[in-house]
Amino acid sequence: MNEPQPLFRALADPTRRDILLMLRGTDMTIAQVAENFDMTRAAVKKHLTVLSDGGLITVRAQGRERYNTLNPNAFAPIRDWLSFFDTFWDARLDDLKSAIEKDAQ
Repeated sequence: MNEPQPLFRALADPTRRDILLMLRGTDMTIAQVAENFDMTRAAVKKHLTVLSDGGLITVRAQGRERYNTLNPNAFAPIRDWLSFFDTFWDARLDDLKSAIEKDAQ
């Protein structure tokens, strides 16, 4: 996935971030996820759909149940996007350090 926007949209909501944390340990059905929140199954399903659209989870059918699984590889585009800012700020801070050291001399 090249476009990080669906990932950021999925991560923007604290409930979805909580769901991701729950899925890091085990695959869960909609009902199992819903047990942890004070909302309807339909609301939980909407959150899971946004997470799936963002590629952060995968859904697999097993009999009548649909299991939601964390997709840790989906975080790579976000890491790549954020790495630009690491490089940007490292360069700016190096420039600032050089300027301060030059003024101190």
